[in-house]
Amino acid sequence: MKRTFLKALAVTALGSFIGTAAYAADITGAGASFPYPVYAKWAEAYKKETGTGLNYQSIGSSGGIRQIRAKTVAFGATDAPMSGADLDKDAMVQFPAIIGGTVPVINVEGFKQGELRITGPILAEMFMGTISKWNDPKFAALNPGKNLPDQAITVVHRSDGSGTTFNWTDYLTAVSKDWADKVGKGAAVKWPASTSVGGKGNEGVAANVGRIRGAIGYVEYAYAKRNNLTYLQVQNKAGKFVSPTEEAFAAAAAGVDWFSLPGMGVSMVNPTGDASWPISTASFILMYKQPADKAQSAEVLKFFDWSFKNGKKMASELDYVALPDSLTNDIRSKVWSQIAK
Repeated sequence: MKRTFLKALAVTALGSFIGTAAYAADITGAGASFPYPVYAKWAEAYKKETGTGLNYQSIGSSGGIRQIRAKTVAFGATDAPMSGADLDKDAMVQFPAIIGGTVPVINVEGFKQGELRITGPILAEMFMGTISKWNDPKFAALNPGKNLPDQAITVVHRSDGSGTTFNWTDYLTAVSKDWADKVGKGAAVKWPASTSVGGKGNEGVAANVGRIRGAIGYVEYAYAKRNNLTYLQVQNKAGKFVSPTEEAFAAAAAGVDWFSLPGMGVSMVNPTGDASWPISTASFILMYKQPADKAQSAEVLKFFDWSFKNGKKMASELDYVALPDSLTNDIRSKVWSQIAK
């Protein structure tokens, strides 16, 4: 099964489809690459159990919003939640499907996973280009005794409209006034560092970081693991340096009041708690209240219902955090009930 899943992941380079013509996929969706690995795993298991396939295009959050608005798919997926006003305008509902974390990854020779530490403000300076060498005194002060190279930093970022970029820049905006004033947050921003290089999807950023010596980038944690990329420990709001783990993502999610905002679009960045990963996020699903194809829409809900009930272990194996049963029950009663059957 593991080999089959890895083959499915490889398809991302050719258009990122879960399901093929041979599968005669019945469900269509498009959007965020952040949750793609877990959707792929859920889809494989769901297909075996029910015979229903999933065709999901991992094209980035902005692409997912465009596709659902164009009504070419039954659901869109985005890590940058739509506002309540936009949801009302489009007559759509939105709900979280999975929780994970965005991690800074580097290509600096001689260091192991989590061996080097960084703070949010120093990350912001690197991505702005004001810190341009790996042996910069500010970074060196966080890593005493480490033999940091006199090597230029190349910033690797998403070239497409991305919810992962939204999560990353939301965090940098929260921890750096300079970043907030000069760049800000969004699914796409103007990258200020002169050495910036773009990559399409989490896949493209991971590939570029792995290829470029001296690179730093940001990807969903499953992509860091799969590509054996070196991640940095990051200082959280409590002042603790933490590594990206399922437990750290869960700690970040523990205090979230999901229904405090329309569309459940709550930011999870820079949360309180000693164990919290500071760049955590949920990935969201978008669906129409009055779907053009009610049968297809019903199949989408069956897929996520099954995944919520049966996909927790699969999510954990990929270091995502599955939604608790209390929350998925609320999603069924408060959100799915708005979708016409």
